[in-house]
Amino acid sequence: MPKYLWEGKTAKGTLQKGENEAPSEAVLRQMLKGRNVTVLKIKKKPKDIFENVAFMQPGVKTKDIILFTRQFSTMIDSGLPLIQGLEILSSQEENKTFKKILTQIKQDVEGGSAFAEALKKHPGVFDNLYVNLVAAGEMGGILDTILQRLAAYIEKNAKLVSKVKGAMVYPTTIMVIAIVVIIIMLVFVIPVFSSMFADFGGELPGLTQMVVNLSDFLRANWYILLGVGIGLFFAFKKFKKTDKGEQIIDKYLLKAPVVGDLLKKVAVAKFTRTLGTMISSGVPILDGMEVVAKTAGNRIVEDAINSTRQSVSEGKTIAGPLEESGVFPPMVCQMVAVGESTGALDAMLEKIAAFYEEEVDAAVEALTSLIEPFMMIFLGGTVGTMLAAMYLPIFKIAGAVE
Repeated sequence: MPKYLWEGKTAKGTLQKGENEAPSEAVLRQMLKGRNVTVLKIKKKPKDIFENVAFMQPGVKTKDIILFTRQFSTMIDSGLPLIQGLEILSSQEENKTFKKILTQIKQDVEGGSAFAEALKKHPGVFDNLYVNLVAAGEMGGILDTILQRLAAYIEKNAKLVSKVKGAMVYPTTIMVIAIVVIIIMLVFVIPVFSSMFADFGGELPGLTQMVVNLSDFLRANWYILLGVGIGLFFAFKKFKKTDKGEQIIDKYLLKAPVVGDLLKKVAVAKFTRTLGTMISSGVPILDGMEVVAKTAGNRIVEDAINSTRQSVSEGKTIAGPLEESGVFPPMVCQMVAVGESTGALDAMLEKIAAFYEEEVDAAVEALTSLIEPFMMIFLGGTVGTMLAAMYLPIFKIAGAVE
């Protein structure tokens, strides 16, 4: 079906632009007339030769989903029909990939599918959490409220992930710079000094000889080292994808000094925020825990949540199994127990999430302040040692001349 670009005016005289699929220009004009839009200009959209090349299309970002969710919630709250809201949002969406997805969702809803079912066909953009909450909103007749909660949840979750990623940017950058500087010195700088020392003759100091040997080894065997490095990288990725490998790696990550504590706090904040949002939105607790487990991001945490879910399905409380898992701090388990006993579990989970999100902030600052001096010492010490190794023979020669 061809796509058309159009411009028109509403009944109030507001200028509108859009893009729509239609069997013909005449059909599109009729569609726009039904929406009280007077067409000023209409033309067939030129075909994009890269339209069907997936990797050349823009990805759907978190901010795109948040904006769509908020705008769609406002439209529904204002009494706008579902299909018309999707039509408006898809026509004004600038991201080509997201525009195509919204158009497909609109067509599915027009064909009789529930909104949640239409979203479910695009798991790469709308995850299980999103689909389940929308389904609960449709069933309860509170879709606008659910969408507002979803937008707030996605925003807070994105900030949490951003903080953790931000904490790792600095040390990763410093480490990459250090490795690049060391390789450049060993491959290009050290050989210059090495040939100069060979002309002088005599025995080199131990440290200098060690650095020269390392340089010679790297230059002679760089392709082997590169091959081994690439092989280890892919072997690690393959091991991580196995059930046992995922368990081992995620277990040691949680036990790692400093980083492990941060990951635990992130896991608690994410678990409580997600489950609290789902329960307050009317999603059954067992369904909610199933979704939360899949979005945990750590196999050990996922197994603990699944074990808790199994216990709840047998009639037990949430707090007991959570404490037995050893993953969740005692304070969290006690607060969950209070929430269960008072019948305000969703509110208690929101409070825990807010507390642990602040804890994540503090942990990120502590991690950054702790890693920074170590990284500087490592970079300065490594480069300084290599420079000292190169200058030792020069000092030795200068001493001999005197």
